[in-house]
Amino acid sequence: MIDRIQRTVLSPAVQQQSIKPAEAQRAFSQFLKEAINEVNKQQMESDQLTTKLVKGENVDLHNVMIASQKASVSLQLAIEVRNKVIEAYQEVMRMQV
Repeated sequence: MIDRIQRTVLSPAVQQQSIKPAEAQRAFSQFLKEAINEVNKQQMESDQLTTKLVKGENVDLHNVMIASQKASVSLQLAIEVRNKVIEAYQEVMRMQV
């Protein structure tokens, strides 16, 4: 997810193009949807591996722990991004015109 953000934001081609606000809004909306779906996918994968481990199926413990940590870190990142977006929105709303 972080690599995708860096490619999108730091890309010179993106900085040189003039993008209309409606297009930027759609692109940002699509990016957020994809990021949330990726976090959800990692959470579900972690849950499935944990369930298999609990049932006694042949699953390596380290793979379960790695999937769990990936899901946890991606969820924490999503929460922090949400908090920063809300903070930025509140700051804009406090601006006097």
